[in-house]
Amino acid sequence: MPAYPNWPPAVDSEVHDGAPPFAHHLWVLRRHRWKILSFIAACELATLIVSSRVTPIFESTAVIDIDRQAPAGVIGDAATRASDNDSDQFLATQIRLIEADAVLRPVAQKYRLLEREQQFRDLPQLSVSQVEGAPILLRRLKVTRPPNTYLLLISYRSPDAHLAADVANAIANSYLQHAYNLRVRSSTNLASYMEKELEELKAKMETSTQRLFQFERELNVINPEEKTNIVSARLLQLNTEYTNAQADRVRKEAAFNSVRSGSFAAAQVSTQGDALKKLLERQAEMQEKFADVQGHYGVNHPEYKKVAAQVAEIDRQLQVARANIAQRVESEFEEAASRERMLARAVAESKAQFDQLNARSFEYQSLKREAEGDRKVYDELVRKIKEAGINASFQDSSIRIADAARPGVKPVFPRLGLNLLVALLLSTVMGAAAAIISDSLDKTVRDPDLVPRLLNAEVIGSLPMVKNWRTRIAPAVAVNGNGSGSTLALARTDDDPVSTAYREAVRALRNSILLADFDRHVHSILITSASPGEGKSTIAAHLALTHAAQRQKTLLIDGDMRRPSVHRRFQLPGSIGLSNVLVSGLAWRDAVLTPVGMTHFDILPAGPPSHIAADLMGHGLTQLLDEASREYDLVILDAPPLLGFAEPLEMATAVDGVVVVTRAGQTPRKAASSVLSILARLRANTLGVVLNEVRQDTSESYYYYAHYAKYYKQGKGAKAGV
Repeated sequence: MPAYPNWPPAVDSEVHDGAPPFAHHLWVLRRHRWKILSFIAACELATLIVSSRVTPIFESTAVIDIDRQAPAGVIGDAATRASDNDSDQFLATQIRLIEADAVLRPVAQKYRLLEREQQFRDLPQLSVSQVEGAPILLRRLKVTRPPNTYLLLISYRSPDAHLAADVANAIANSYLQHAYNLRVRSSTNLASYMEKELEELKAKMETSTQRLFQFERELNVINPEEKTNIVSARLLQLNTEYTNAQADRVRKEAAFNSVRSGSFAAAQVSTQGDALKKLLERQAEMQEKFADVQGHYGVNHPEYKKVAAQVAEIDRQLQVARANIAQRVESEFEEAASRERMLARAVAESKAQFDQLNARSFEYQSLKREAEGDRKVYDELVRKIKEAGINASFQDSSIRIADAARPGVKPVFPRLGLNLLVALLLSTVMGAAAAIISDSLDKTVRDPDLVPRLLNAEVIGSLPMVKNWRTRIAPAVAVNGNGSGSTLALARTDDDPVSTAYREAVRALRNSILLADFDRHVHSILITSASPGEGKSTIAAHLALTHAAQRQKTLLIDGDMRRPSVHRRFQLPGSIGLSNVLVSGLAWRDAVLTPVGMTHFDILPAGPPSHIAADLMGHGLTQLLDEASREYDLVILDAPPLLGFAEPLEMATAVDGVVVVTRAGQTPRKAASSVLSILARLRANTLGVVLNEVRQDTSESYYYYAHYAKYYKQGKGAKAGV
């Protein structure tokens, strides 16, 4: 027997975040692949139809080259002015100018673009004047700048390829003309303003010039600055002479005072000291001679008298010379003092004249600067006016059409290949997203791989969906077993409503329950569910039959005394059963029934419906299970749904293990989680969860059921061939 795939699932006790794995999303996409492919095909077909019916649109582009190094004028500062480092701002400004109403309006009126684009059709309440006065905005116009260039691309789209090229070229020419008109108007306004200011400057210049001329006439000089320089040089010379005269007067005054005191030394240092020196030298010689004569001769000797007379003459001459020197020194002193006084007066007069001229020179300089400034501004303004007039007529070549627009050959819209590709991508994403979102919004128990994450419980088995599987049980037949007597087996006929995959799944479920725990042997099992209609009774019946087919004594107890169904499935009478055992004290062995031809399989029906029997379930069921477990290898108890009924709680505490049946794609996760929580609170031994009615669209495990059926059919074919 092949192993049951994906079972038992590996449970990570530390991960219970409920987030589905990526493989689950892939399975969801495979599950809805035909829906997604159909949606993609429909989107592609719709895109193809719409693209083929859309009017083709052509685009033409005119290229504008902007030279930031070209001068804005031919003379003056505009001819030498370098461009600023503001290319991004400048190009952005030019793009806005191209989209301006002043540029677009002439082109729109010429080619009737407003009517072609139907801009105001959705505003019928506007009058003609309002429409004509509204700003022009061409929807099909696009102005772009390629990165890292000084180029502007003017593109226009239209169903008519020639019209698109004509409009793009017309907008480019209109932009050039508009830029030229702006420059001309700016120069004209500047010239008008400067001419107005020129009259005022001219009057001001004439006034300042007249004041300067009048001031020169008052001074009676041609250039007061030169006059001031002469007076300044004269004053400097007089100061020098006056200083020298003072020094000479002091020197002569000192000599005069010395001579007047009678000192020969002072007389010698005077200007007349040379003659006095000669007389003193002669006096010294005569006195030396007189001393010699006096030593040799007497006073009456003629030589003595002669020399004495010479000495007396020399002394007289010295006295006369000293008197003359004193008179001359006095005269020189008086002359020096007089000259000093004259120079002092001259210096004072020159300084007064210099101060007067200097004071008037400041006023003159102020008037002269004012007159020169007015003339300079006037001359500069006249030059600017002439330059502006010349530059205004200069057609600036910094903005030019580098490449004129030409009619397009292929339409730019619709682009069928791109549209189909975009539709493919979008429809694929939308289809996949819709499938995953719809799967995430499904709050039912479906995929065995997600149950451990969502419910913190193991999936011990999953049973595929089989048509009419609830209606009846496959008949059991006795077969020979190697001389050991007859045994039980499920009939395998072509009209068997239970498929091969279902039988294999039931066998896998049995092995999962009985072989999972080697330390604790399970003798009694409770099969329950969260709500009615989950298929628990059918699973209990097939599980019991499968176990009995293994030559193991099996007892199936119908514990649902409100809606008993086991006896009907096996076509047995249900008048006596579990309710009689609990209420009237009937021995349970007397109520056990054995289907025809089944030696290892017994059934204890529920008996007549009774609420009293449900209340007596606790003690009586525990004793019954203890006795039956000693006689049977396995006791399977079919219980009512656990939610909303009391007796399943008592049954869960009495059995060795509990199996919770859920219906794939139908049982809410919240209900299954409630059942598991109740069992955990009762400390019942929950063996795991069984997914019932697993379909191809609810779980990836359905692939293996188809594999089993195919494998079984191949085996039958091989056997028939033999």
